[in-house]
Amino acid sequence: MVAATFIKSAARPADFPADTGREAAFVGRSNSGKSTALNLLAGVRKLARVSKTPGRTQLVNFFAAAEDRRLVDLPGYGFARVNADVQDRWEQTLSAYLTERQSLVGLVVTVDIRRGLTQLDRQLLAWLKPRALPLIVLLTKADKLSRGAGLAQQLAVGKELGAGARVTRFSSIDRDGVEEARGWLQGWL
Repeated sequence: MVAATFIKSAARPADFPADTGREAAFVGRSNSGKSTALNLLAGVRKLARVSKTPGRTQLVNFFAAAEDRRLVDLPGYGFARVNADVQDRWEQTLSAYLTERQSLVGLVVTVDIRRGLTQLDRQLLAWLKPRALPLIVLLTKADKLSRGAGLAQQLAVGKELGAGARVTRFSSIDRDGVEEARGWLQGWL
């Protein structure tokens, strides 16, 4: 995959680029390391905005990864400190993207390894089940746990999700899981 470049941000479905080609979308709870993971996998340090403050990704951001191939950074869900009307708009836009986008070929879900799957993660995955999208689950911030605890969490999440999901420990600090996830992503695109 060549280094990705920014295409556009969309506040509503009418602003999305043409629904052609192939897209892999990144989704996760606010502050789970989603934008950091996207930057690392795309090979561009400041492609997606990274912040310690939850809820900074407020639009659907599209990045060109190759000819007619895109990476998409979706707003996080969970504990972002924003107004209720903003959260409602995010939910409507996210719902439209995840249920209607024909070019969406796979979903990268970021989960903080220290927390494991939360109820919000489970709700998202259950809601997406009818779509049967391939999943990559990145257990982010893996450097915050010992190797043994990280492997145990990876096994637990993998068991809960079943054979269809690819689950890996992922760390932007020590690059754990980066090449594996990048290979899976390239396979989709």
